[in-house]
Amino acid sequence: MKNESLPLKNVRYLPDNSIRLGFWRIFPEIFQEIKDNRWLIFQLFKRDFTAAYKQSMMGFFWAFVVPLISIGTFLVLNRSGIFVIGNISVPYPVYAVLGMAFWQLFSSGLVATSQSLVLAGPMISKINFSKKSLVFASIGQGIVAFGVQMTLLIVLLLVYHVTPSLSILFLPLLMIPILFLTLGIGFFLSLINSVMRDIANILPMFLTFLMFLTPVLYEKPAHGLLKQINEVNPMYYFVLAARDLALNGQIKEWHGFISACAASVVIFFVSLFVFHLTETRITERV
Repeated sequence: MKNESLPLKNVRYLPDNSIRLGFWRIFPEIFQEIKDNRWLIFQLFKRDFTAAYKQSMMGFFWAFVVPLISIGTFLVLNRSGIFVIGNISVPYPVYAVLGMAFWQLFSSGLVATSQSLVLAGPMISKINFSKKSLVFASIGQGIVAFGVQMTLLIVLLLVYHVTPSLSILFLPLLMIPILFLTLGIGFFLSLINSVMRDIANILPMFLTFLMFLTPVLYEKPAHGLLKQINEVNPMYYFVLAARDLALNGQIKEWHGFISACAASVVIFFVSLFVFHLTETRITERV
């Protein structure tokens, strides 16, 4: 039997399909994928929502308890002279709930999105589906908590006889840049957390520290190091804009607010792009 050499084959190694499509053709593909997975995103949100309150005696009331405890703590510190809230024009509970509602939309959403891939590890290893759906669905809990706290705000406005500006009707629109920022950072952290699980422990501590630096429960700083830090903190402008819009009818620091919105949009699209390129390798890491 003759030894015949096998015919040589030319093998071409090509980059991922997403990269070969080009930058501007990837985003239509991403948006189409998100559109096609709307049902899955809703089902994942419903699953998480049911699991969060299924065996909870207090249920929705936890959304009230967390901000009330924080507000009560700052009131005690203020009256004891340890901490100065500052000169505010409305009752402190109204002032504080306005800030906490938007801050918790960011903080709770960021924690949930950062852990979305790790918590769904068994599902990711067994089923092939869009991993973006997990991140988008996880932020739903923060949106629900925001709605509950807006209800609390309305109650407080009635109890303290505070007449807000008509611009308070536009408060839900301020959710949009915060959601962009939360999802943008969340996409990055979910990838990092799938490799380095320390993120789950570090993030809550960092967010607590950042909340004390941000004027969520006290008047904005007029000078000093804290003022300089907040000038590069997007949440500073979002919380400030929410209070200004609800109580005064106009946003005072427009330039900072617009810059924060633009930064949030850029962060979201860049992180979504990176997540899309690395999505196929997530199963190996989770």
